Amino acid sequence: MTYLVRILTFSAILVAGLPAQAADYFPPKGAWQTHAPEAEGFDPARLQAAIDFAVASETRFPPGATAEASRDLRLVIPLQFAGPYSDPIGPLKAHAPANGIILRHGYIVAEWGDTGAVDMTHSVTKTFLSAVAGIAFDRHLIRDVNDRVIDYVRPTPDFSDPHNQPITWDQMLRQTSGWTGTMWGKPWWADRPGKNPWDEIAAGPPPVGTQWKYSDVRVNALSLALTYLWRRPLPDVLREAVMNPIGASDAWHWEGYRNSWVTIHGRRIHAVPGGGHWGGGLFISARDLARMGLLGLNNGNWSGKQVLSQKWIALSRTPTGPNPGYGYMNWFLNTDRKLFPAAPEDALAFIGNGDNIVFIDYQHDIVAVVRWIDDAQKAAFVARLEASIRP
Repeated sequence: MTYLVRILTFSAILVAGLPAQAADYFPPKGAWQTHAPEAEGFDPARLQAAIDFAVASETRFPPGATAEASRDLRLVIPLQFAGPYSDPIGPLKAHAPANGIILRHGYIVAEWGDTGAVDMTHSVTKTFLSAVAGIAFDRHLIRDVNDRVIDYVRPTPDFSDPHNQPITWDQMLRQTSGWTGTMWGKPWWADRPGKNPWDEIAAGPPPVGTQWKYSDVRVNALSLALTYLWRRPLPDVLREAVMNPIGASDAWHWEGYRNSWVTIHGRRIHAVPGGGHWGGGLFISARDLARMGLLGLNNGNWSGKQVLSQKWIALSRTPTGPNPGYGYMNWFLNTDRKLFPAAPEDALAFIGNGDNIVFIDYQHDIVAVVRWIDDAQKAAFVARLEASIRP
């Protein structure tokens, strides 16, 4: 069944009096101009085929589950991350069916599903957490990313452990820190522990800075460190420094855990996680995710305002030694075209469980947000998207 793409006719573009291709368009808050796919250099039939593929590839978990059951994250997450300490401690909810949005030169060329649905975005939350760190760097709250975290803050006794003392901001952002300890009742070894959750305990603390591991415990340690650095709720920092400047809606929200409260200088603050492994994290719409993608596409600049410095974006896009396909937190790189073989090597994506994907193709000036697509099909979707671009 063909999935309806919401587009304007080419005549509507002419009425608007705007050029068919303009790389400097930034949508104001609450409004977004739409161009016909062919006006922005797409083959409409092939673009439609890519969208149909995304819809048909909506994720199912557990295998064989109905679409409705797969969308109810209150049921899915405890099964997906089953193991020691796997009980959720943050809010979970059912999400909307597959949806997404495609931009070229800043204009919407296609949308499908409910792109206004405010749903969990799982590990794409890390991208926004990284942005908060970037704002701290740009404002010199972090003087050098290679500085030790403990030279700035020591939120819990675990940070002062001899093993953790050498850890830098850069290592935390690259997920190579090897941080050990417990965050909000979840020990470092319990996140994605593998077949035998006790193997990591037996092996002992991982070396600092030499091994890459996707660990929400360590991400949450970074989030807490940034909360102490800012001395205020991170959602407030994100709203003022990033989301308001890029015209995001007022509907997104960043949820903490029921036990993630701290008191800093007499102020009670709800610390927020960098993902949705145990619930919580960023709840956001596809349209607002597209704005973040457009900010990344324009190297941190939004309509002439440098929201994130070019130096920070360059750091975010620099490959991590133990994992060259990863930059700063949740900037997944297409190094050697391993992630997306059909896309240019400098393309990248913000990726979260579900899958939630914000794909950026710099060479073709494209941002694509694809929500709730099977992880195994994300590269195939990108291949179809790239094939829809007319030479």
